[in-house]
Amino acid sequence: MRRFLLVQLGDIGDLALTLPAIKTLRSAYPQAHFALLAQPVPLKLIAPAHQIDQKIELRRALKLLSPSTWRAGADLLRTLRCGAFDTIIYFHAFTTRGGALKFALIAAAAGSPHRVGLQNGKGFFLTESVPDQGFSEHRMSAWARVVDRVISRSGSSSALSPSHAIEKGERERISPRVAIHAGSGAQNPARRWDADRFAAAADRLVRDYGAEILLVGAKGDDTPAVAAAMREPYTDYFDKTELVELVDLLAACDLVIGVDSGVTHLAAQAGTPTLVLFGPSNPQTWQPPNSVIVRSAPECSPCNYVDHRLGAREGCAARTCMKLITVDQVVECAADMLNGVTAPPAPVTPKAPEAAGVERIHMLGLPVSVITYDRWMALIDAWVKSADGRLHHVCTVNPEMLMIARRDPVFRVVLERADLTVPDGIGLLWAAKQRGTPLPQRVTGSDGVPRIAKEAAVQGWRLFLLGAAPGIAERAAAILSEQNPGLQIVGTYSGSPSPDEEAAIVERVNASGADILLVAYGAPEQDKWIARNSPRLNVKMAMGIGGTLDFVAGVIPRAPMGWQRLGLEWLYRLYLQPWRIKRMMRLPLFVLAVLSERSR
Repeated sequence: MRRFLLVQLGDIGDLALTLPAIKTLRSAYPQAHFALLAQPVPLKLIAPAHQIDQKIELRRALKLLSPSTWRAGADLLRTLRCGAFDTIIYFHAFTTRGGALKFALIAAAAGSPHRVGLQNGKGFFLTESVPDQGFSEHRMSAWARVVDRVISRSGSSSALSPSHAIEKGERERISPRVAIHAGSGAQNPARRWDADRFAAAADRLVRDYGAEILLVGAKGDDTPAVAAAMREPYTDYFDKTELVELVDLLAACDLVIGVDSGVTHLAAQAGTPTLVLFGPSNPQTWQPPNSVIVRSAPECSPCNYVDHRLGAREGCAARTCMKLITVDQVVECAADMLNGVTAPPAPVTPKAPEAAGVERIHMLGLPVSVITYDRWMALIDAWVKSADGRLHHVCTVNPEMLMIARRDPVFRVVLERADLTVPDGIGLLWAAKQRGTPLPQRVTGSDGVPRIAKEAAVQGWRLFLLGAAPGIAERAAAILSEQNPGLQIVGTYSGSPSPDEEAAIVERVNASGADILLVAYGAPEQDKWIARNSPRLNVKMAMGIGGTLDFVAGVIPRAPMGWQRLGLEWLYRLYLQPWRIKRMMRLPLFVLAVLSERSR
């Protein structure tokens, strides 16, 4: 008899997406012994119908120095060693070195001769593997390939079976039954949609479609807040069902509405039509099977689980990607699903366009555009005249920003998806020479803004200046207008990158009719602000310009031309602003990183 150890240490949704692969394995090896190593709560999902012979708990949040932790560890070690498992199958991506080490320790504890999983270079302990295609591949597809490696045939999918049969007549109701789950697990509150909006959508479904609303969830979810905000009747199932009972309840519904969470995965696997709201998480990886998704798709979404990286696992504090999903969108999509109408595909985050014909080189894994001022101005003119209505995001990057992006996952995805990342920094020209791909010239925001203003006066582009200290944008606008007769600066506003001000600022910019938005909030906040508001900004180009308005307004003098020619403008600015020394310490780290990359 073969003995398999299946390792899935994710949450409920992760285990739900793994169940079809487990069923395929059971079909291939009906006489084998299957043990599942998982967290305690997801293990409750496993019913006799799933034919798991042995459940093994692994708790995540344990105190290292607690005696109970050591006892639990000893018990787990003994269970794994005594299990005599000949094969371990990992249903995990080895994203971090620490995580890979944990899985290697499991392999060492079990002593299994065969260890199968996804290989991305960190699975040194695997004996058999399939290539990890990153988080652009859906998890069900990835696990099917892993299982196919084990059984040498194609995997198949299946639906979660409720523990009790649902009477066929149960679905033949006049009033549609809609379950709403307002939670996303404790690890990622940024996935959540506002409780007031859930309540408003539920009330609309009751009034307009006669829906029977079921509020489900458990401790830590926002379900009580949804209940408090609702004005129409509902049935409260909050914290009143065990996990298997919840599957039964979801299977008896006509529609389930929620965010990317374990509950929506359970509903979709149970065969219930499911409407899922996506924000920071990656629908390419985590969309439940046969579900419909709604997302606003700003440039920075998804920001977690991107390529082979964890990314911003907790999203960002602004949560703009979820705020941009409206009650009308959700209600209209839910109505279509209840009426059997196929919903349109969710918008996809646009990637940097290859058609622009601008070459990119990569430094420290981040893109830098090979661009000149003349080529840039020609692109802006084409963007302004284009009828596609799309915002084009330009980032000015320097060594300091690249070092920030290596530690800031949201800023990293913004730079990766921007239309242009112009080389604003002498250090980038040096680094490009080191790697044998020299850049044609340094393209700075400080020189770029006056150049844009000059071209705008000729071409008729309309500008909006956003950011800097109060009064600075107005002073800069007056100087630029004096230098460039005919220039149309249609708006100025200091504002701030605070999420609370976003909607009002976007409305102000759109009302101005601007073609180009220049944002002086400082990096990386200015570029994050542009990225997360990209779906609702009606400008053709937006660009972060840092302290350029201070230079234009004469608040801070630029370095003398001789210093600029020597590439020492950064040193002159440090002389004027000694407080920047902490930021400048990233420069030697950048040099070391470039030299290390070149040696590799």
